[in-house]
Amino acid sequence: MKNSFRHMAVAKSDLGFRLVVSCLLLLITDCQSAQEHFNKHVALFIFGDSLFDSGNNNYINTNPNFQAKFWPYGESYFNPPTGRFSNGRLIPDFIAEFAGLPLIPAYLDPHYHNKEFGYGANFASGGSGALVETNGGLVIDLKTQLQYFSDLEKRFRKNLGDVKAKQLLSNAVYLFSCGINDYASLLRNNQSSHHHQQYVEMVIGNLTDVFKEIHEKGGRKIGITTIPQLGCLPIARAQQPCNTCYEEFNTIASLHNRAVSKKMKEMTKQFEGFMFANYDHSTALSKRMKNPSKYGFKVGDSGCCGSGPLRGLYSCGGKRGIRKFELCDNPDDYLFFDSAHPSEAACRQFAELFWEGESKVTSPYNLKAFF
Repeated sequence: MKNSFRHMAVAKSDLGFRLVVSCLLLLITDCQSAQEHFNKHVALFIFGDSLFDSGNNNYINTNPNFQAKFWPYGESYFNPPTGRFSNGRLIPDFIAEFAGLPLIPAYLDPHYHNKEFGYGANFASGGSGALVETNGGLVIDLKTQLQYFSDLEKRFRKNLGDVKAKQLLSNAVYLFSCGINDYASLLRNNQSSHHHQQYVEMVIGNLTDVFKEIHEKGGRKIGITTIPQLGCLPIARAQQPCNTCYEEFNTIASLHNRAVSKKMKEMTKQFEGFMFANYDHSTALSKRMKNPSKYGFKVGDSGCCGSGPLRGLYSCGGKRGIRKFELCDNPDDYLFFDSAHPSEAACRQFAELFWEGESKVTSPYNLKAFF
């Protein structure tokens, strides 16, 4: 009889132990599920120029040189056109897809004015730069984009409370494409080359001021692209003798890219928790221009849509002063959709490199690590 009681006591003890273990396992599983659910909803905030603009320039007082809300832009994916400078989706659109997010809306789109922007917001503006003077009055400069983000941050704090707002901002990823238009403006004004280093420092200074302010607001994870060899884009080559590359443009792009890389490394030492993913867009684009067939393209040196040599005149859509333009049959065959902007097929490849590229391409982190 004693043995029976002892057996029952052990059985009850064993049952209790198993119940505790089961409860703990359930709790851990629930926590993991909650964490996975939260990780799927890391917000994405996007800043910069036409490589990233999802349509903000549709809602400002500007002209068609800084807009893409007309056919054939968007023809491969969007109907009607959204204002994206491509035949379809852009790099941030694919990044959002890889991260399990919906398309991130243009901040100025009136359809979203009463929305929470919980998944993030796109502040980018075609033609904009780090300097307020770059295409001033016609675009949303980087400083104003930051102001829009600050307005949104205040809304988060009001609607979510300080703790949740801080958590959202600290977990979020911040993407930047900036500098191209600053240097285009410099060279249009025929500034002598001895001013280039000083000018690059001004651009980098404005850019890093924005990074610092985002860090002050809780942001920790910055994704940035290098700028391409601008002198070899169709829009630059079309204006050169024999359609050669404009080497002065390439030189200043290289100066910028080296300076950005150096500054970002310095910031990781100066600012607590600061991390960055620097995607080498310049090399990725150059490789595809030189050897398009290796990457699935038939044409790497001219636009699908435009006119003149290499379809390098910025006339796609016929609303920018030149009414006649040519349009290829299949944009996916082309690295460039118009004289300056990648096709959707190219944007997907670039986004994949930004998302999970090895350290030679995106370093010291890639965006997948951030999400």
